[in-house]
Amino acid sequence: MDERSRSHEADIELVTAVQAGDLVAFQGLVEKYQNRIFSMVYGMTRNREDARDIAQDTFVKAYRNLQSFRLESSFYTWLYRIAMNLTIDHSRRVKRRPTGEFDEEVAQRDDAGSVAEPHHIDSPSRALERKELYTHIMDALEHLPADQKQVILLRELEGLSYKEIADLMEIPEGTVMSRLFYARKKMQKLLASHQP
Repeated sequence: MDERSRSHEADIELVTAVQAGDLVAFQGLVEKYQNRIFSMVYGMTRNREDARDIAQDTFVKAYRNLQSFRLESSFYTWLYRIAMNLTIDHSRRVKRRPTGEFDEEVAQRDDAGSVAEPHHIDSPSRALERKELYTHIMDALEHLPADQKQVILLRELEGLSYKEIADLMEIPEGTVMSRLFYARKKMQKLLASHQP
């Protein structure tokens, strides 16, 4: 059994336990996926407080609707869709906020896939360069349509394959490749305009 199958089986065991009344089992699902959900939502909102709130709301909504979860489905895919729907709803409610200071901490993943502590560099000039680059990347990302932004984040932040992204977003692989191509092209053009 491969790692993905083992992970799916573990999720199904936890979901079944929660559906049978074991409330503690849901904590296992939260611990397993909270960093991934937060990272994705943060990539879409660019606001840590909003991302925390939406991630928390995602798990609350998932818990309340767990009885409707189909056991043959991927729990992460189901959870991801809840998170993206909440993020899209949030984006519709909130007009684009003026961008002031950016949080210069870039989320990085460790070998286990968890968000690691931000990496800080001692050199002030290097730190300034990183902050400026991060600002330019986030500005460029903000100019992408939501569907292209999602694909970029799933590919670059989550490291998912084209097939995994297609399954998650319920679109053909060709559409994933197309969106990714145009997103990268637009990002390159936007970032090139910031070159000194």
